[in-house]
Amino acid sequence: MASAPFDFAPLLPAGLPAPAARWTGLAKYSFIGGNNDPDQLPLEGLIDAVNAVLTREGRTLATYGLASGPQGYRPLREFIAAKLKRDASIACAADDILVVSGSLQALDLVNQSLLARGDTVIMEQETYQGSLNRLTRLGVNVVGIPLDQDGMRMDVLASALADLKSRGITPKYIYTIPTVQNPTGTILPEARRAELLRLSQAYGVPVFEDDCYADLIWDGQRPPAIYAMSETSNVIHIGSFSKSIAPALRVGYIVAPWAMLSRMLALKTDAGSGALEQMVLAEYCAAHFASHVPKLTRGLRAKLDTLMEALNEQFGTSAEFDDPKGGIFLWVKLPDNVDTLKLYQAALAAGVAINPGPEWSTNKGYAVSRLRLCFASPSHDQIREGIALLAEVCRKEFGVPARSANVEKHASTSV
Repeated sequence: MASAPFDFAPLLPAGLPAPAARWTGLAKYSFIGGNNDPDQLPLEGLIDAVNAVLTREGRTLATYGLASGPQGYRPLREFIAAKLKRDASIACAADDILVVSGSLQALDLVNQSLLARGDTVIMEQETYQGSLNRLTRLGVNVVGIPLDQDGMRMDVLASALADLKSRGITPKYIYTIPTVQNPTGTILPEARRAELLRLSQAYGVPVFEDDCYADLIWDGQRPPAIYAMSETSNVIHIGSFSKSIAPALRVGYIVAPWAMLSRMLALKTDAGSGALEQMVLAEYCAAHFASHVPKLTRGLRAKLDTLMEALNEQFGTSAEFDDPKGGIFLWVKLPDNVDTLKLYQAALAAGVAINPGPEWSTNKGYAVSRLRLCFASPSHDQIREGIALLAEVCRKEFGVPARSANVEKHASTSV
């Protein structure tokens, strides 16, 4: 007689997130997540880098931290420091950088260092789901600041800070994705960055700058990082190689004053992020990063054009969007009667995966008819076919769009 399986449920502590579902594979037409273009992955260069770096110094794998210390592989930190100086005007040394296991670990380390249940943080109203979900789980109060075509609105930020101060609340940080914002694709102009720093200083609230998409700008031109503009060392800066090289490598970094970096380093008790990934990135990027990224962005821009053309053809004026200034996402507004949480379920059943807007916003009502589409991973043909199918699903569920590819349709059209 078979024994009953052990019941772990009574042992689980309160407050755990809901259990994860088993992974059943990617949808046929996947517009979700931050996956990149597989055809633009520099596979041959990475293979050469693996062989070269392991042949030269592979035996350092026998030592935790590759004999570079707990902050990460020194050649990689030196590359990051030079890259940040060139691209973001950040003057920092390798010892000002902590290599982490992707930007998600960076978020966790910053939050563990600064936040307790009941604290308040400020962030853009539309923002990275990973950041928002973490704050929700921590029991942190979030104040969302709306965006316009130039990113976070400083007038609303000023009002929010003044209101919080009048209630005796000092936010722990202002989180922003200023350079190719996720999901809107905006870039915060230099004047607004200066105003953000002024407000930060006036109210005693540090800035948490997430620059994970900053390499993917169509024209390659960007304002200085907020970290670079600060005169009081009140900014924590994070970045990643997930979007510029490969998300599965899970390598990111934190740049911060030692007073904060030392606190985060004390919390990073994983014995070091993946050593082989760090070695390969340092080897590859030193020789090829500057030439790889422009090629990557040209390919991504072409896919964005295909996506916008497909949306215009299939949805017409029912789909509203601004041309993002870079990145891998398009933030789309559908008519008010479309609930993208419901559309997500129906579309997924038909083989199309999308990110519903409320998951990426502090204002669920505002975002209910919005969605985020990642255009990096699918091919051009998959983009066209997937958007056509999405339009069919949306029409069946919500009667939107009424016309597709210049052909009038009916809400009863089958999928």
